[in-house]
Formats: sequence, C-alpha cells, structure tokens
Amino acid sequence: MTDTLSPDILEPVSFARATSDPDGFARDLGRSFREIGFAVVSDHGIDQSVIDRALSDTKAFFALPDEAKRAYFDPKGGGQRGYTPFATENAKGQSAKDLKEFWHRGRDLPEGSPWTDAMPPNVAVSEVEGFDASTKALYDALDEMGRVLLQAIARDLGLAHDWFDRTVDHGNSVLRLLHYPPIDGDPAGVRAGAHEDINVITLLLGAEEAGLQAKTRTGEWLSIQPPEGALVINVGDMLQRLTNNVLPSTTHRVVNPSKERMAYSRYSTPFFLHFNPDFLIETLPGCISTDNPDRYPNPITANDYLLERLREIGLL
Repeated sequence: MTDTLSPDILEPVSFARATSDPDGFARDLGRSFREIGFAVVSDHGIDQSVIDRALSDTKAFFALPDEAKRAYFDPKGGGQRGYTPFATENAKGQSAKDLKEFWHRGRDLPEGSPWTDAMPPNVAVSEVEGFDASTKALYDALDEMGRVLLQAIARDLGLAHDWFDRTVDHGNSVLRLLHYPPIDGDPAGVRAGAHEDINVITLLLGAEEAGLQAKTRTGEWLSIQPPEGALVINVGDMLQRLTNNVLPSTTHRVVNPSKERMAYSRYSTPFFLHFNPDFLIETLPGCISTDNPDRYPNPITANDYLLERLREIGLL
C-alpha cells in the first residue's frame, strides 16, 4: 500500500523557530523524529542562489560523457570522494544495484589535520567551471544548518544544547550529488533500494520530485513529498544507536517513477552529517530504562562503524 504521509505526522516545522522559539522547535522536531524518524523543515534560510548554482553545476557534471565522469572514480576509495558510476551501490542485504550515479564532496581539512587517514581530500573537477566552489558553498550551508538541528535534538533529549557541537566539528560529513537517470524499459532494480542511512542525520534537498518513501511501523510505504523550498531531515543509524532507538532510523527507498516520468532525470542532494571519526558511539544513559534496556552494550567509534557499513553496501 502506498499513500502520502498525513500532515499531522510530518507537518513542516519552521527553521526560523530554532532562534525565536528554541524549546518549541526542539519539541516539534523531536516529536516527528520519535514517531517516524523523519521531519520536514521549512524556512531553512539557505540562500536560494547557493542551491541553484550547485544544482546547475551538478546537472552539468552528470551531462558529461561517461568516460569523462569515470576519470573521477576511484574503485578503491569506497565512494567517499569524487564520482561513483551508475549501478555501483546496493542497499544493505540486497544484490540488485541502485539505478543511480553520484558525486561525494567532503570536509576540507587543514594542513596537518590528524584526520587525513579517515577523510580523503576532495576531488577537483576541471570540466565544469565553478563546480568546486558551488558544491563547497552548499556543503558549508548544510553543515551549519545541521549543527543547529543537532542543538534542537540535544534539547529534546534533555542534554545541553551544545552537547553535539564537540562531536561533529570535524565530522566526516558528506554532500552527495545524486542523479537518477531516465529509465528505459523495465529494470530489475529501483532508483534506491530500501535502506537506512549510516550517519547521524541527513538533510535532503530535492525531495519534491515523487519517489521517496518511508516505511511505517506497520510496514506500509508512505510517500514523502515536502512543499517546495522545504528540506526533509531523517535520523541515521549512528543517532539511533546513540539514543538506543529512542530516535529511530527509518527504512526508506526511492521507487521508480510512473511511465509518464520515466524519461526524466531525478536530482537530489542529501547531506550526510557524521560524527568525528574518533567519536565513541556509546548509548546515552538517559535513553536506557527498564522498558528500553541498552540494545548496544558494545561502543564503537564512528569511523569503524562507517567502514563496517560501507562494506555491507558494496562500496568497500
């Protein structure tokens, strides 16, 4: 069964309230996360010209010949930076490859950073003028927005509002530029198989185009189509683990379009916000109770967890 999430479940929460009403913003965001693992945030405040330039350059890159794009692919890099070709990644536990290609931009590290082993350098693109600058601008904007969202999550969890600041200030966060090409015929796979995100939270631009679906606790697939100009935010596995499933990492997918839309590409730009590589993901004491005993008694660093999951989805 497929339907659209009702407004009372995913009613947009205005990002402006993070400043004007931080407690109310945290409460409403937290309610949405606890119920479905997703939230819709309106009035995000990111300069539209930053979004438009990055999207324009993204389209220009994916329009390059396949040979030119593959020059930016490192088969040993786990897809962490640069280009990953069409039908390379698969959802955890599934053999069918996703019908997508993507580009990853990460954090620019200062010279002498201790994190160079965990975070490879970004890859410069020569064919699309402005690509490196426009994608960095979007990365920086979403990174800052993610920091504010985490402050709201901390409030909702009863932590100090800046609790997450020290856990993500050097995080291995990634901006993914996604292209789902037009579909010809009846392929075996889908644009993105059912999966959960690895990271802390995901900030998704470009979800207005139909296809994104989340799985409810009753097993139904419900479509998520936010209003124009809004972002979809979802909980990742790292945050689910940290909160002992109080904040669930919900299974989601991107299904193939209707016949009328098969001839069109779909673009989206998820920002996967990650913990610092050495952050120890250890269950928060406030999320453990008699009714919810510790599900994750063995702590793991964020980098070890990431590598474990990259192997499971075929990127390493």
